[in-house]
Amino acid sequence: MAKAARRLAETGHRLTRKGREVDVRVMPIPGSDDGGHALLFGHVTDGALVRIHSRCLYGDVLQSDDCDCGPELEKSMDLIQAAGRGVLVYLEQEGRGAGLVNKARGLRTSEQLGVDTFDSYERLGLSVDMRSYRLAAEALVTLGLRSVRLLTNNPDKVRAVREHGIAVTVVPLVTRPRNDRARRYLEAKRRRRGHMLPLELVTVRTRRAGHWRGWLLPLSRRSRRLRLRLP
Repeated sequence: MAKAARRLAETGHRLTRKGREVDVRVMPIPGSDDGGHALLFGHVTDGALVRIHSRCLYGDVLQSDDCDCGPELEKSMDLIQAAGRGVLVYLEQEGRGAGLVNKARGLRTSEQLGVDTFDSYERLGLSVDMRSYRLAAEALVTLGLRSVRLLTNNPDKVRAVREHGIAVTVVPLVTRPRNDRARRYLEAKRRRRGHMLPLELVTVRTRRAGHWRGWLLPLSRRSRRLRLRLP
């Protein structure tokens, strides 16, 4: 921990975002598939806001309207900056871990066949989601965090962090889809991966769903085990 603290101190600098300055430090997360970097903003202690974010070139950089990646990243940073502290774990997991080329192939297949990208990945012989959040959770342990407020709608991220002994309070990220393609993608994430999304953001096409405090949760064993605590 002391060694990690020294390395973090060597990266400390000021970052100006949306007209405001914030202290930032950077910690590498080694890993050929699920690695990346942890960016620490302000004085990070237990209970800090944490966003675990998978790289999305289209959403994060090109500001595509077709997914919620860019809006989720922006909102996460807005919340962290407003709080004055927090952690952004940015993982090199483009295309749910399949890479940019396979992501593009999946999007093309989706357009041609009228299916969601989970179906298109399967048709291409790819896993629908190759990501692991183990390295991200281990990075939080390295930082000495025992509790976090996790900015996410993804139960896989919640489970990964909790499995490493960190107490998690889930802070759902509500971003409105910018077009119908984005809305269909949100619905597919809810239906195929159990993402926790507010009712008004998705078109519900299945009866196999349950209501919980105004949020739509698939009635899967995984979701029933997930204990949520809204801030």
